[in-house]
Amino acid sequence: MNNRLETVVLDSQGLSAWISQDRGTLAMIRSFHSMAADLVVCANTVVEVMHARVNTSRLNWVLSQVKVEAVTEQAARAAAAMLKQAGLHGHKYAIDATVAEMALRQPGPVAMLTSDIDDMAKLCGSRVLLITL
Repeated sequence: MNNRLETVVLDSQGLSAWISQDRGTLAMIRSFHSMAADLVVCANTVVEVMHARVNTSRLNWVLSQVKVEAVTEQAARAAAAMLKQAGLHGHKYAIDATVAEMALRQPGPVAMLTSDIDDMAKLCGSRVLLITL
């Protein structure tokens, strides 16, 4: 990660790993912070990571460190078009599509921390650097 990144998007696994203080993820977050990259999550991702065992105060602290992007009607329509273009459909891909659409709107170069490389590659193409978690 020697190249400068302008924006780093965290999908649900990226956000969850940061909340749970995964060492590798924390090291990457420090690296992104040192290059002054903006950290961004989609509002849907916040919903996706919530469950009974989440440390709410830790979640709130992490969310205070990132920009949370809303899912507007325009964003939802663009995400739906991306799904259609990629030949994907259904609820399994809906949140991924909104995250991918939001990532593509961010100032570049953009990277994404994700556990879903295959689907995100179909949705983002080569326009987003995908970093596997």
